[in-house]
Amino acid sequence: MYGLYDKEGILRFVDSDKDACIAYAELFELNSTNYCLMDLAIDRKKVIDTNLDQSLGGSNN
Repeated sequence: MYGLYDKEGILRFVDSDKDACIAYAELFELNSTNYCLMDLAIDRKKVIDTNLDQSLGGSNN
């Protein structure tokens, strides 16, 4: 999974294909100094291991 971020750090586009992200940047005439392409697959394990069920464990009070 790749994410294309603009120079302000705002996520503009996500796709599993690196070339699709680059094509998106070209479509909006963003040159390589105005965006950053990041491989988001590194963080996939962290997301899978995260349990969002708040009913587990102690009280939130």
